[in-house]
Amino acid sequence: MKRRVLLVDDEVAVLLTMKAVLEISGFDVDTAASARDAKLKLKKNIYEMVITDMRMESEQSGREVIVDARTAPYHPAVALLTAFPVADEDWQDMGADKMLVKPMQTRLLIQQIEKLLETHQAKLKRLESEGVGAGLAAGFAAGMAAASLGRPKPAPVKAAAKKAAKAPVKKSPAKKSAKK
Repeated sequence: MKRRVLLVDDEVAVLLTMKAVLEISGFDVDTAASARDAKLKLKKNIYEMVITDMRMESEQSGREVIVDARTAPYHPAVALLTAFPVADEDWQDMGADKMLVKPMQTRLLIQQIEKLLETHQAKLKRLESEGVGAGLAAGFAAGMAAASLGRPKPAPVKAAAKKAAKAPVKKSPAKKSAKK
């Protein structure tokens, strides 16, 4: 089954180019040219990843898409796509898992998206194994199955599981190299 991505950008040239690149790389891509359209699609469909531009109808449009993606019951990975990079704390505080700066080489873009999907799936599995995210992976799998059959999405998972899914992935401390 192809991995499903929602790509959100108000620049049609960027939207169509990235859609083509992602589809060639094996993704099933839906597009939205506004935050409003993206928010509707997030409610009607299920995605493994959402990639959104920051500035569209307003300065806050990207943030609105991220918030809606974060509250979706199927817990997609979220990447912020921008030509105007912001500090790490800022995009992380918005709820994004990754910031992608445009323009970007095609190969690098695909590598970063693949890595983000891997780390996001690992995070969901870790939360589920800790019992915090019980039902997250199951809810996602059920949602994907329902979407492929054209059925409505399953009911949202418990609020605690949603909150846990938003938690940042803890990074292990950097190993210090010992001088000999």
